[in-house]
Amino acid sequence: QVQLVESGGGLVQAGGSLRLSCTASGRTFSSYTMGWFHQAPGKEREFVAALSRSGISTYYADSVKGRFTISGDNTKNTVYLQMNSLKPEDTAVYYCAASNLLYSEIADRYAYWGQGTQVTVSS
Repeated sequence: QVQLVESGGGLVQAGGSLRLSCTASGRTFSSYTMGWFHQAPGKEREFVAALSRSGISTYYADSVKGRFTISGDNTKNTVYLQMNSLKPEDTAVYYCAASNLLYSEIADRYAYWGQGTQVTVSS
């Protein structure tokens, strides 16, 4: 079983950048499909990005393509979400998640979750 801890959230102006980190313990993240989701107040949790177990394939929601990049560092057992050109609509709690299954955009397919980190983008 893997434990996940996110960090790196904060307050940033529109157009700015943040890098979120998800540090895994208990097992290596490369044993799982790793995903990032976000949840804004009053809304459902939504898929943002995913990284395949091989680390070769990446997947993105249309709303973040070209702005966000998911990557992993096996030496640190950490997955990152680099977020550039941030918009106020990116404001949400961001969650890291791990799935035993192949790539999915469905939150229920992810068995392990971090506690979340708040990202606030001011206009």
